[in-house]
Formats: sequence, C-alpha cells, structure tokens
Amino acid sequence: MSVREGQLVLRDGSVFEGELIGAISPRGISSGEVVFHTGMTGYQEVISDPSYAGQIITFTTPHIGNYGTTQADNEAFRVHARGVIVREEARRHSNWRSDSSLDAYLQSMMVSGIGGIDTRRLTRVLRDTGAMAGAFGSADESTLLTAARNEVGTSGIKLVEQVTTQQPYVVGSGHYKVVAFDFGIKSTILRCLSEIATVTVVPASTTAEQVRLLAPDGVFLSNGPGDPEAVDGAPETIRDLVVGGVPVFGICLGHQLLSLALGGKTYKLPFGHHGANHPVRNLKTGSVEITSQNHNFCVDTNSLRDVADITHTNLNDMTNEGMKVRDARAFSVQYHPEAGPGPHDSRYLFDEFRQMMEAQ
Repeated sequence: MSVREGQLVLRDGSVFEGELIGAISPRGISSGEVVFHTGMTGYQEVISDPSYAGQIITFTTPHIGNYGTTQADNEAFRVHARGVIVREEARRHSNWRSDSSLDAYLQSMMVSGIGGIDTRRLTRVLRDTGAMAGAFGSADESTLLTAARNEVGTSGIKLVEQVTTQQPYVVGSGHYKVVAFDFGIKSTILRCLSEIATVTVVPASTTAEQVRLLAPDGVFLSNGPGDPEAVDGAPETIRDLVVGGVPVFGICLGHQLLSLALGGKTYKLPFGHHGANHPVRNLKTGSVEITSQNHNFCVDTNSLRDVADITHTNLNDMTNEGMKVRDARAFSVQYHPEAGPGPHDSRYLFDEFRQMMEAQ
C-alpha cells in the first residue's frame, strides 16, 4: 500500500508530519478539538464512543491496532469522532476475535486518521495549553492552519443533537422498567442496564410527561459529548423527574445535567479526563477505584453544597466524580462504571440503582 503523506496543524501553529490512514476525508481535511486518551487497550470502543463527537482522538499508547477490531466491540452504530491520531499503526493484527484491521475499520466507518505522529510531543503540548483545535490531511500547512483556526470546538455547541436517537427503542428483558435518556449512550451501558431491566431508550428531547406515561421504575441519564449547558431543556426535565420521586441514575454527561438540574454549575477542564486508568476515591468506603473516563467538562463541587453530598473524588486533580442528591432518589457519577474499555471496579453502581428501584 502506498504511503499517503499528511500533516497535523494545531491552532497555535504547531506542525506534526505523518502519513494518512483510514478513510479519505471528502474535503481532504479533518478538523476538530484535539484531545488525548491514555488507555492502553480498547481503541475501538474509544473511537466508537459518541462522547467523542466533535473531537480528534490522540492515542498516547505508541502501538495501536495490534489486536484488530470486531463489530461486537462497537459502542455505537457509527463513529462521531472527527478523526484519530496514532504514533504507529500495527501492520498486522492478531486476535481470535478480530474481524479486520484498524485501518479497514476506519475506512468502513468513514473515519480519517494520521499515523507516524510524535504523540509524546503532541500530548505535552495539549497538557501545557489545554485541548486545542487542529486539522490534518494532505493539504498544505497554511490551509490546515486556517481550518484549525476556523474550528468551533465543543464549548456551547449542541453536539447531543448529532448523536441522540431519533425514535425510542427497547432493549433487554429485565424485571424493572427503566427509561434511558440517550445523550450519546454507549452499547456497554445498555448491556449493563439490560441485566436488571427492560430499557426504553428515548431521545434527549423527551419531556418529563412523556417519561411518566411510560411508568418507569427508574430513569437513567446517559453519557454524551460536549458542553452540558448546550443541552436545551434537559435540566428542566430532569428536575421535574427528581422532584416527582422517580429513582434517577446518571453517568458522565448525565451527572453534569443532573447537577445543572439542581442549580449546580459546570466548567471546562483544561485537557479533560480521557483514559481507563483514573483513580477515584469512594468517600463513603474510603476505597480507591480505577476508572474509565471521558469528559471535558466538570461539575463545580461548591455549587452543590446545599443540595447534594459528594460521594466520589478524582485523586489526580481532586475534581468532583460523584454525588447523591439529598432528600431525593437520585445519584450520579462522572466516570464510566460500565468501563468499556476499562476496569470493572465500579460495576456495583448498577446494583445500587437496582436496589433504589427495588426500594421504590
């Protein structure tokens, strides 16, 4: 296969030379907010996670693609990420579950990528300056720089509208009835919920009254991409459901939206949390959970002081990772207890949701 030369240009003018992989972008340019992911495995689950809408994913692990890909590991039917950046794509893949190579997977999903990049240098730049818009492709440096500087990023952008389901659908056949808001829900989350409930997945714009007509035992608020303050109507709907007494469990963006529903505030982290190795302390038990995370925004702990008890804290930067609403059947975490990919330390949270519904 012939080498397709390309380059990555960041908004600050930083230039990285490499070779193009995956699909060829219709414009010859892929642009988005560049972030880095520190997980050593699970690249397919990361790429297919709808929470990466609007972003270009840099993998810090040097070799990507070693074990190939399989359709069973997709977190969504299509990829919403803007592209991928790797140091070296494995030329051969080897795994008994593998259906195809990473490059073939990217082409089938119409995702562009660039390899041969000095990802150590790139990660240092992003850690020092924060997540930054960038563009890559076969175009000249000036054209790519212009594309990077024209990129709008993720703050204030309605990315959930791009990833949410358009029609409700049902998965699982468990005992309880759960309504799951799809803000960008992952397949692994649905598998975990399906073990305890029959799950009706609904669009992000679903109203509280429409939820009540389904008579659920509990409501789940999913993960999703971007700025929680850009998800119109969701905090008001969630507030209505919490006040109504229905058990509510939120993950990631769902955690942020529940916080906004309570009157809390959110802010953007410099370079976000993206990886499968983040230590989180459970403040009730004192134990430390190794967690999978993917978010750029965070909840201001002080803004919840009068309405919720903080249950989990990130040990890397002491940011908020979980809460329990006072005088209500509602709790949430910032990280991913379903951990696709990642450790399973926090799967107990789905059982806590089940117990909350059982008590109800």
